[in-house]
Amino acid sequence: MKLFTEIKEAVIISLNAIRANKVRSFLATLGIVIGITTVTILQTAIEGINRAFEKSIAAVGADVLYVQKFEWFGKEDWQVYRNRRDIKWNEYEYVLGNLQGAESVCPTVGNVTTVTYQDFSSESIPVFGTTDEYQRTMGLDVAEGRFFTRRESDGGWPVCVIGYDIKDAFFHDINPLGKVIQINGHNFKVIGVYDKMGSMLGLFSLDNRIVVPIKKYFKIFGTRRSLTIHVKAPSVDALDDTKEEVRAVMKRARRIPVGGKDDFGVNQQEAFKQTYESLTGLIKTIGTAITMLSLVVGSIGIANIMFVSVKERTKEIGIRKAIGAKRPTILLQFLIESITICIVGGMVGLFIAFPLSLIIDAFLLPTAMPLWVVVLALFISALAGVFAGFFPAWTASKLDPVDALRYE
Repeated sequence: MKLFTEIKEAVIISLNAIRANKVRSFLATLGIVIGITTVTILQTAIEGINRAFEKSIAAVGADVLYVQKFEWFGKEDWQVYRNRRDIKWNEYEYVLGNLQGAESVCPTVGNVTTVTYQDFSSESIPVFGTTDEYQRTMGLDVAEGRFFTRRESDGGWPVCVIGYDIKDAFFHDINPLGKVIQINGHNFKVIGVYDKMGSMLGLFSLDNRIVVPIKKYFKIFGTRRSLTIHVKAPSVDALDDTKEEVRAVMKRARRIPVGGKDDFGVNQQEAFKQTYESLTGLIKTIGTAITMLSLVVGSIGIANIMFVSVKERTKEIGIRKAIGAKRPTILLQFLIESITICIVGGMVGLFIAFPLSLIIDAFLLPTAMPLWVVVLALFISALAGVFAGFFPAWTASKLDPVDALRYE
């Protein structure tokens, strides 16, 4: 109870000191304000990107393998990948017929083209051709209508499933089901709208796409395109085994001799995660270094102000010691004063960082400010206050009461 009373009195004294020396306190906390603003914006950006990444990576599928002409993050020169053989339809059929450990398999091929509905037209819309197994392989949820059937897929029917961005852009509040759109000048009936998938790291939308039967796609755009073969493993735990089987089957399909080098890539979500984590790790290191520099400068400023405060209040310290105040009480008073100043600076930094994070979220990168970021910012502020105030507080607690009373 006594400790609580001392802390309460120390906080009141420190707030009065801040109020009495507004300009000095402002200049002292400026470094802390800048440091906390920096660390808060950095953490909100990383948290926002993390959430966007987790949401985006779910669209890639943790248990899905992507057999493609190239590796996502390969070490080969791009010229090597460009000169590789395209993945053809007969190779997809070979994989489909010989793969034993897969849950499902589907091919995709894509292109950007012009899409028109009545008087509205938009260029560079991604259009993907695939089979009816795409929904099962990729775990695609259809929000309205349905996905195309095997009969429609094998027969190359002019039907399509659109994303939410396409629905909003072309149909607004109109029900798109049953409507006919033109893809590259060819009529397609809209039979479904797939569920919202969001964007990939906030950079490009996954809802701005149209999915059509691959046989119809080939009739419009031709077959001279490299396929991507999607292979869904029975589970995430079985992913490595499935990957090895896919590599073996693809080698046979492409007649690569035993010991020969793969001329294709078997990609998976883990490649994204590893690259992402190394990138964000570097950003965190640089950001932390900049933040620590700001906080060190701010702490030095606070320490200087606290030493001045000790000098100004030497006689007050002498009086308090003369009437019975002990060294720990004096130490605690000045330490709490330093912590209070830093926490006030931290709160100001948070008030500045919050609107800035909203602006960044609207125009640059996704951000998020969960409660733990606020707590972290205030904890760092308090820690800076401890480091900045300890030596001035220690100096104040060691003053001799007789010398302090004589101080002019």
